[in-house]
Amino acid sequence: MRNVLAIANKELRSYFMSPIAYIVIGFFALLYGFFFFIALRVFVGQSMQAGLMGGAQSMNVNQQLIRPVFQNVTVVALFLLPMITMRTYSEEMRSGTIELLLTSPITDFEIVMGKFLGAMALYLSMLAITIIHMGILFAFGRPEWKPIVTAYLGFVLFGACFLSLGLFISSLSKNQIVAGTVTFAVFLFLWIISWIGSFWPAAEKLTTYLSIIDHFDDFTKGVIDTSHLIYYLSFITFGLFLTAKAVETERWRG
Repeated sequence: MRNVLAIANKELRSYFMSPIAYIVIGFFALLYGFFFFIALRVFVGQSMQAGLMGGAQSMNVNQQLIRPVFQNVTVVALFLLPMITMRTYSEEMRSGTIELLLTSPITDFEIVMGKFLGAMALYLSMLAITIIHMGILFAFGRPEWKPIVTAYLGFVLFGACFLSLGLFISSLSKNQIVAGTVTFAVFLFLWIISWIGSFWPAAEKLTTYLSIIDHFDDFTKGVIDTSHLIYYLSFITFGLFLTAKAVETERWRG
């Protein structure tokens, strides 16, 4: 466990020693703040209108404000998460430091988990910014906290899936740009696969199940379904397994 944490710490520090962490966190904070401001403005306008018509009681801050914001922010993650994973192994292979890592007295599992936890730490740093906005809602409103916690759980699992797959793709190329582009293309495919299935009725159930965004929707409603948990955890495990196999292959080549 000590080796895993050491690699994770090294990986996290490398993000902040380069512009990547600041660019990713900065863009995420900017876009999240924009989506939050627009949703809040719309919600306040609807509340005032409903109050004039005597229907203010029907307004639900969780469903009409927080949920749309979270759904919009998943689009931001689609573009930003490839930036986190594209350099993870590609830069190591380009600079030759991967050989030092593979010849050190640590296992492939420790390498993979360390890099995964380092990437997750940066992702969680992004999400931590959104707590400020949630604090504003609790200061001036009465949102339900349980659906919010459930939505954050979905966000963590959603991002972990993308990161595990991004690590695998990064381990296949020495070029960061290639790794980032391919990662984005694969993420986008998993995003729209349910749309593809709508034109192919025979595979509609399969494509709906494989869609990474469809499983996230229930979390934004405050619903924890075991089928969604199994999907995300299986996805993460499979992504890390493929990454470990790629690292093992690189070790044998060395």
